[in-house]
Amino acid sequence: MSLKLLHEPETEDPILSVVNLIDIFLVIIAALLITVAQNPLINPFNKQDVTVITDPGKPTMEMTIKKGEKIEKYKANGSIGSGDGEKAGVAYRMKDGSMVYVPEGQRTAAGADAPPAR
Repeated sequence: MSLKLLHEPETEDPILSVVNLIDIFLVIIAALLITVAQNPLINPFNKQDVTVITDPGKPTMEMTIKKGEKIEKYKANGSIGSGDGEKAGVAYRMKDGSMVYVPEGQRTAAGADAPPAR
């Protein structure tokens, strides 16, 4: 009878099923660790501040900001350029592509508010 036990095929061994389940769980755990390490918002080892913008420029735009341990979410309300404020000056694009900002109330050499000549 003992000879019969030695010649049984390995596929009928119940411990092999447990070993296969452990292998599957190890692969799942490794995949989850890689996912956490690559995501800047949920990575516990990331000490940098992170800003994530989804759907930029669209009415469904969302902005997620992580500062330290604090995470804030902002959703666009669909209106562009709305808010409280006042005009602070004028910006001009020069022919070479550079930008020139003229604060409100600045006087030119002639002493009057005037845009630059074209």
